[in-house]
Amino acid sequence: MKTIITTPNAPAPLGPYNQAILSGNTLYISGQIAINTQTNTLVLSNIKAETTQVMQNLEAVLKAANMTFENVVKSSIFISNMDDFNTINEVYGSYFNEATAPARETVQVAKLPKNVNVEISMIAVK
Repeated sequence: MKTIITTPNAPAPLGPYNQAILSGNTLYISGQIAINTQTNTLVLSNIKAETTQVMQNLEAVLKAANMTFENVVKSSIFISNMDDFNTINEVYGSYFNEATAPARETVQVAKLPKNVNVEISMIAVK
C-alpha cells in the first residue's frame, strides 16, 4: 500500500507524478527543482541560491511526511555542469551531519526540466 505525500510548501508536480510516495516506512521523494512556492518562480540567480531552494523544497516534503534530513538514506543529484559540483556539495552538505550523511550519487546530465542547473531526489526511512 502506498500513501501520496503532498504539501503546498513544495512545487506541484510538472507531470504525471507525485511529490512523494510513502510505502511502509520508506519515503520516495520525486526530484525537486528550485521553484519558490511563495512566488511560483524559479530561483536561478546563482547555483548556491538555486541549490538552497531545492533543499528547502525537499525539506518541506520531508516535513509533510513527518521526517527530517536525518531520515534520508539515499540522494540522487543531477546537475547540468560538473563545474558547479563544489558549490552544490557545500550547500547540500550543510543540511546533513557528515558522519551520518546518506548514500549519494551526483551525475552531470545534458538537460533538466525548465532548464534548471540542479535537481535532487531522495529516499528516506522512518
